[in-house]
Amino acid sequence: MFKKAYKEQHITFRTLFKKGDIATKLSFIVMGAANLANRQITKGLIFLMAEVGFFAWFIKNGIHALAMLQTLGTKKQGLAYDNNLGIEVLQKGDNSMLLLLFGISAILVCIVMIILYVINLKSARHLYELKAAGDSIPTLKNDLNSLVNERFHMTLMTIPLLGVLFFTVLPLLYMVSIAFTNYDHTHLPPKNLFTWVGLKNFSNVVTGDMASTFFPVLSWTLIWAIFATITCFFFGIILALLINAKGIRFKKMWRTIFVVTIAVPQFVSLLTMHNLLNDAGPINAILKNMGLITQSIPFLTDPTLAKISIIMVNMWIGIPTTMLISTGIIQNLDQEQIEAAQIDGANKLQIFKSITFPQILFVMMPSLIQQFIGNINNFNVIYLLTGGGPSNSNYYGAGSTDLLVTWLYNLTVNTMDYNLASVIGILIFILSAVFSLWAYTRTNSYKEA
Repeated sequence: MFKKAYKEQHITFRTLFKKGDIATKLSFIVMGAANLANRQITKGLIFLMAEVGFFAWFIKNGIHALAMLQTLGTKKQGLAYDNNLGIEVLQKGDNSMLLLLFGISAILVCIVMIILYVINLKSARHLYELKAAGDSIPTLKNDLNSLVNERFHMTLMTIPLLGVLFFTVLPLLYMVSIAFTNYDHTHLPPKNLFTWVGLKNFSNVVTGDMASTFFPVLSWTLIWAIFATITCFFFGIILALLINAKGIRFKKMWRTIFVVTIAVPQFVSLLTMHNLLNDAGPINAILKNMGLITQSIPFLTDPTLAKISIIMVNMWIGIPTTMLISTGIIQNLDQEQIEAAQIDGANKLQIFKSITFPQILFVMMPSLIQQFIGNINNFNVIYLLTGGGPSNSNYYGAGSTDLLVTWLYNLTVNTMDYNLASVIGILIFILSAVFSLWAYTRTNSYKEA
C-alpha cells in the first residue's frame, strides 16, 4: 500500500535537497552516496564507479572529442620536412570522419551519464521516502528479486536499448550529420578534411545544381511506387477472385503455381528476367527467328521501355503475394451479405464494387501503405534489372530508371559524394514518414481501431 502511495506523491528533487540528510544531499554531487550510507553497497559502488569512470574519460578524451566536433579537424595530412632525417616525410593529420564519430559518441555517453545521474537521484529519493515512512531499506537480494519479477521488463530491455543506442542511433546520427558537411569526393579523409556547411547541401539538392537530377528522379520514384503498388494490388485481387470463383477446377494447383514465384528468391527472378529481356536475350532471339522483328527490342536500354519493363516484371513478383492475402479475406467474407445482394438482383460487378472490394481494401489498406513505402525504397528491382540504366547525361550520378534510393547508392559508392547521399536519405525518410502518417490516419482501419 505504501509503495503505491509514495509513487503517487513523489517529492521534487529540490525539496529532496532541502530536507534530505547529509548522505542524500551528497548524492547530488557524489553518485551513490545515499546508497552507501544506507548499506546498499553494491548499488552505491556501481553509481560511484560510473561517475568516476565518466569524469576520468571526460577529462582524458571527452573534452577533446567535443572540442574537435566543432571544427572536425584543423591539421591536414601531408608531406613535411623532417630536420633529423633531412627529407620530407608523411605527417599525420586529423581525420574528420573519426572526429565526427567520436564527437557524436561523446554526446551520447554524456546523455547516458545524465540518465544514470537522474536514476541515482531517484534512488536517493526512494530511500528518503522509505526512511520517512519507517519502512525497511531493500537489500541487494530484494533489488535482484525486483529485477526478475515486477521490473523484469526493464531488465530485459536494458541490453537491447544499449544496442539500439550505439548500433542504430549512433550510426543514424552520424549519417544525418554528414548531410551538414562538405564530405564529398574532394574532401575525402584522412588526406583531406571536411567541415560543417549548414543547410548548403539541402539547398543544392532542392534549388541548386542537383535539382535538375533530384526532381526528375523523385518524379519517377513516385510514379514507380504508385504503379507498382496499384498494379500488384488490383491484379492480385482479380487473380484471387478468378481462382476462388465457383466452377474453377484445381484451385490448389493454381494457387501453388503462383506461390512458387514467392518461394523463388527475388534476386533469382530479377536476374533471370534481366537475361530474358536483354538485347541479346532469348525473347529478342525468338522474335527475330520468327521474323516478327528485325532489330532487338530495347526492353532495358530505352528509357521509356525500361520503365514499363520494370513495372511489368514487378507485377510478376508482387501479384502472387497480394493474391494470397486477398484469398484469405475472400474466403472469410460474409456469404449471407453476398447472397442477399444476389437476391436483390445485384450482378457480380456490383457485388465486387460494393461488397468484396471495400472489405478487401479495409483489411489491406495498412499493408497497401507499407507496400507503397517499400516500393519507394525498392532497391532490388531497379538495381538487379536495369542497374539504374540507361545512362542519362542530364543527370548527376543517376540513370533514367534510378530511384532516389539507387541514386543514393550511386552517390555513395560511385561518386563518393557522401554529403549529397545523406541529404537524399533524409529526404526519403521525410517523404516516407509524412505520407505514411497522412495516409494511415485517413484510413477506416485507423478510424475504427
